[in-house]
Amino acid sequence: MNNKGNVMIFIYILIGIIAMGTIGYQIFLDVSFLDAFYMTIITISTVGYTEVAKMDADAKLFSVFLIIISLGSVGYLFTRIVSSLMEGDVREAIRRRIMEKKIAGFKDHYILCGVGEVGWNAIKRFQKSNVDLVVIDQDESIIKELIDMGIPALKGDATQDEVLISAGIHSAKGLVTSLSSDANNVFTVLTARELNKHLYIVSKAIDKNAHEKLKIAGANNTISPDEIGGSRMAALMLNPTIISFLDIITHAGEVVLDLEDVVICDNSSIANMSLREVKIPEKTGLSVLAI
Repeated sequence: MNNKGNVMIFIYILIGIIAMGTIGYQIFLDVSFLDAFYMTIITISTVGYTEVAKMDADAKLFSVFLIIISLGSVGYLFTRIVSSLMEGDVREAIRRRIMEKKIAGFKDHYILCGVGEVGWNAIKRFQKSNVDLVVIDQDESIIKELIDMGIPALKGDATQDEVLISAGIHSAKGLVTSLSSDANNVFTVLTARELNKHLYIVSKAIDKNAHEKLKIAGANNTISPDEIGGSRMAALMLNPTIISFLDIITHAGEVVLDLEDVVICDNSSIANMSLREVKIPEKTGLSVLAI
């Protein structure tokens, strides 16, 4: 049972005990509703103020019964609520510890800062590529949703050093910042670049004047969703066939075509060989587009 359910049961039982006590004292002490209600409250709270009427044996036995019932019920439910809260905290702590350990083992992973519409689309693209990803956001509900999806996520301010360090900034391959303001994006880029000089950084730019500032701060590339959206709409109207082909390459369409850069080292078994000799398409099913 969840915490809300426990609290509601607690309230219902408390109301029931108060109602039972009030009716009982009206019967046993022959007093008004207000006096009976007052007697019930001071009895179940064990305050011990003076009784409103002379207590006979039946009234005393009823008081003992009321105290036992109220203390037992309230005590049991209070224990259940505290236990439930503690179990939730323990589960959350264990899950967070497992996630932190998983992030600590990442190398050449990617970090995404800020989960808005742009951020969610970036997450989908990262998932399609099956790469390690850590997401940073300040919205607790988003963090919980991501963790439930199996995506490592941290709640925090991406402009802070300790948050980026927790996300494994020193061993990361790239960082995407898609926060809701250019100022936060600039500060995140500055912080990330200071922590990792070799990091590849892509930042969202909201204002048209933000591109240059972000690049000065350390971003390798900047993206303006509004500019791209407008250009794409016009391109779809003017060159629909070409854009459909580009959609396949960029994963914007339903058909997915992966493009990868591959470095051939000097000690590779195919070094200094021609494409005809290597026979990559025949052996792997892959196509070489350019060298």
